[in-house]
Parts: sequence; structure tokens; C-alpha cells
Amino acid sequence: MNRIDTAALTRRRAVDPSEITRAWRNRRRAERRENGRLMIVAADHPARGALGVRGDATAMASRADLLQRLAVALTRPGVDGVLGTADILEDLLLSGLLEGKVVLGSMNRGGLQGAEFEFDDRWTGYDADTLAANGLDGGKMLTRVCLEEEYTATVLESSGRAVTALASRGLMALVEPFLSVRVASDKVRNLLDPDSVIKSIQIAAGLGATSAYTWLKLPVVAEMHRVLDATTLPSLLLGGDPVGDADDTYAQWAEALTHPTAMGLVIGRALLYPEGDDVAQAVDTAVSLVHKGVA
Repeated sequence: MNRIDTAALTRRRAVDPSEITRAWRNRRRAERRENGRLMIVAADHPARGALGVRGDATAMASRADLLQRLAVALTRPGVDGVLGTADILEDLLLSGLLEGKVVLGSMNRGGLQGAEFEFDDRWTGYDADTLAANGLDGGKMLTRVCLEEEYTATVLESSGRAVTALASRGLMALVEPFLSVRVASDKVRNLLDPDSVIKSIQIAAGLGATSAYTWLKLPVVAEMHRVLDATTLPSLLLGGDPVGDADDTYAQWAEALTHPTAMGLVIGRALLYPEGDDVAQAVDTAVSLVHKGVA
């Protein structure tokens, strides 16, 4: 495929910024699969200052490189859509890569990685009104619960309001919950044991005035079938910062996807920066797990 011309994107932004609004209005929306399953590529990490992959702290620093990797991923058969912040989604929009795709906007990116205020996950990205006006399919919110942090109550309140606002517009509310702890002034750790993930699911499922449009974005952990038994809400499995052997990771995804609550994958770094750097092959493998029989 042709490379994305980032210089041309900058010129278009500078000369006619209203082109973005027109492009959203004219975009062909996705036709969702009858079985509801989704293969989503995630690309909202940079806005929270999370640029690292496998120990390379600046792996995602080049926007031109990231966009090209996203272009490869989004043009692979079976990829349903993308999750990102406005800056990335608008670059993809202007490049014609969002036609017929499910598009989810990232809503709260205020809890910057490594900050003393990391648990203060304020809404610094999309809001429900803009998502609806631009014809996106839903919004995603990171909802970390730290029992020792005063920010947690505010985050839960904000997530609940966002779930309600999205549902009132008929949009997916994709909630990404974690039980988390602070292990140093500049380091937060998500608790990834089964019982902690189960508790986070129960908290997230109760947010908002309705759960009719709520989906969950969940990590793949041990005893995943027991974890997924904690909810009837449709759930997408996340990848996180890839560690270990890729084949082992794929096997874990495949096993988790046999649970009826698991409706697909929403994967970023593990597919965009895979072992061996073959984005197309990594994406095709993930697609084969979500949509068996898709070429």
C-alpha cells in the first residue's frame, strides 16, 4: 500500500481545518457483523504519555511511523475498526482509512503515565456530544480504581456520567476497568490476578443509569473463563504492553475467546509493534482468532 503523506496531512490541517468536519459527515459508517464480534486496533496510548513497547521508551514517538503501521493494520481483511484520540483518528480519516470502519473515541487521557496525578483520569479527549455529532460508534474510558486514592471517586462519577451520556445517544460505552495500586510516586501497577479483575468488572458493570450500551475492555489473565463469568456484558480483550513469546500470547487470546462473553479483541502495541515487526502477519493472526474463516 502507499505510504501516508504526513506532510500533506499537515498542509491540509493548516489550510482547511474544516475539512475534518466535512470528512466525518461524509464518512461511510460501518455495518456491524450479525454475531456482534469485533476486531479493533487500539491507538490511544500516546495521549497519556505511554510511548513504550517492550522496554523501548520511545517506540511510539514517531507519528509518521505509527500512522503507517495503523494503515497496514486497518487495511487487513477482517479488521473491524480502530480506537484512538481525535488527533490520530482525524489523520486516519483524512487518509481515507476509516471508511466502513467501527470508530471508537478515547475520552479520558488525563492520568498521564508516571505522574503523581496518574489516577486523576480526567476527561481530556472526546465527549459524548462530539462522538455523536461526528458519527463515531462509541467512546472508551479508562476506569482505574485505587482504594487509597481520593481521585477514584471522581473517576467513577465521571465514568458513570459518560456511560449514561453515551447510552442516551445510542453509542457504545467501552469501559476499561482495573483495580490498581501506587507502588512508587511515579509508578502505578494494575492488579492482574483473577479476583482483582473480577472485582473491577463488578464495579464497572454498575456504572451509569443503564448498561444497555456498555461493553468492557478487559485484560487477559489467569483463570480467564472464571473472570468472564463475572459479567454478561459484551467484552473485548486487550493486549497491553507485549511481554513473552507471541505464540503464547495468541494461545491465551484464543482460549479466552471461547467464552461467550468475549466478543473480540481490542489490541494496540502487540499488533502494531509485534515481534519480528511484521504488522500484517500479527494482525492476520489476531483476526483469525476473532473471525474464524475470514481470509
